[in-house]
Amino acid sequence: MQTTINPEHLKAIDDKLSKRPIALDPGGYYIIYLDRSAGLICAKHYTNVIDDRGLAVDPATGEVIACGGKKVERTAETLYTARTAKELCVKVIEEPQPCPITMLDHAAYLGREFIRAEYALINGTEYIQD
Repeated sequence: MQTTINPEHLKAIDDKLSKRPIALDPGGYYIIYLDRSAGLICAKHYTNVIDDRGLAVDPATGEVIACGGKKVERTAETLYTARTAKELCVKVIEEPQPCPITMLDHAAYLGREFIRAEYALINGTEYIQD
């Protein structure tokens, strides 16, 4: 007996999980985007410090790095680019020594996002980082 897959149900599960609280990785964060003209998935790595409230702050200024609202201008530590999600995972997670990712859930999140970005690149759909 084959189970019917309901895409709306799967989206609802993902949407709910996207709203859960997460701990920030002291190793930094990544901004993921597509360079469609070059056919690349890109990930900019930024360092950060986690303060005693659990908020990411700019190491240079101490300013809170917010997801929305006031934008803090920062310079990325490293720009990673690749043609596939797997290639980007190798470049971001396996090659740098020591690995800048210090939490397994962060590595899993990046893998999921890289796959989503690759799908959007291949299919010409919009990619918005979760």
